[in-house]
Amino acid sequence: MKVFHSFGHLLGGTLLITGTTIGVGMLALPVATGPAGFVPSVIVYLVCWLFMLCSGLLLLEVCVWMPKDANLITMAHRLLGPWGKAVCWIVYLFLFLTVMVAHVLGGGGVLVEFFQGSLSPWLAMIIYVVAFAPIVYLGAHSVDRMNLILISGVAVTYFLFIAVSIESVDLVLLQYSDWSKAFVAMPVLFTAFTYQVIIPTLMTYMDRNVKKVRLAIILGSSIPLFVYLIWEFLILGIVPVHGKEGLIEAAKSGHSAVIPLKYYLDNPKIFAIGKFFAFFTLTASYVALSLAFFDFLADGLKVKKKGIGKFGLCVAIFVPPTIIALVNPSIFLVALRYAGGISIAILFGVFPPIMVWVGRYIKQYKERHPMLPGGKIMLGVLLALVSIELLADLISQF
Repeated sequence: MKVFHSFGHLLGGTLLITGTTIGVGMLALPVATGPAGFVPSVIVYLVCWLFMLCSGLLLLEVCVWMPKDANLITMAHRLLGPWGKAVCWIVYLFLFLTVMVAHVLGGGGVLVEFFQGSLSPWLAMIIYVVAFAPIVYLGAHSVDRMNLILISGVAVTYFLFIAVSIESVDLVLLQYSDWSKAFVAMPVLFTAFTYQVIIPTLMTYMDRNVKKVRLAIILGSSIPLFVYLIWEFLILGIVPVHGKEGLIEAAKSGHSAVIPLKYYLDNPKIFAIGKFFAFFTLTASYVALSLAFFDFLADGLKVKKKGIGKFGLCVAIFVPPTIIALVNPSIFLVALRYAGGISIAILFGVFPPIMVWVGRYIKQYKERHPMLPGGKIMLGVLLALVSIELLADLISQF
């Protein structure tokens, strides 16, 4: 922790961004993008990453204008008024439920695989939640320390997976492409590149050192891009799109990318490493997001983060998503699609440009240099892109 303090928590902040980003969405990415093929998927990856980086920098600029411990509810209310606050509440709660449900389902599914089916899915989900909820209750420093352990586990298992599976990659499978399906996966990609929920918490944790928070956002969101692209290369090079237990079949069954590996790989070591990798990625994201949602509710409900209020916030964060996951355990990919296509697109695609527009050009907040250059043109381009994404998602849904 002395290292984190001496460098303004830059390392810890970067890893929290990375841990928040690399999570449940990663396990679904090859399944969601597979039908388009490798090359089209890479292009969509780059577009979504760049958009979400811009979104995060805009949200950081809004944080600079706000008082300490302010979260999205306060930001929306001050810049967009009562209607903005109301929309923020509704959309954020929907995002919270869908993302947390997906994490509980994914974490429980990995535990079931660990115990080779001897542990029932409902019990596995409960054990998963009960094991990590206390870490979030203890606060940001506990989450930071656990996140460091989990990210280390992600790194070790990730490189082990590369080392043992690279020989199984079939380059012929990577030549498949269907550009018509390239942008269908954007909702899941939005989810996979989401880290903005942690930025208000990060501002407090890093003592409102804006330069270092900005650097943490750039570094912390760039690491997942490279991790995702290599992961995509491996999975799409091993698991075919079509056929029995292929990626399309996995999507229909609501499975993550780890499950089809069991069918196509004879090496049990690869599948074992894949299970550990899935566990670390899911859990790193789960604890970081839980902390972000904790701070959001504390700000929105004006509840002090101590005593009975702190316990009540934890109950509100962990119990409802677990109940939904137990009642409907087959909505893994559906939850991610709705989270990315609707909630994330509105909260972190629409809200940041509009709030920055109001702050810069209507309320005339000029205390700091813009976190993102380009002025009104850049804000307009971002709003146009997210509008296209929302329209495309609505068309695909209906």
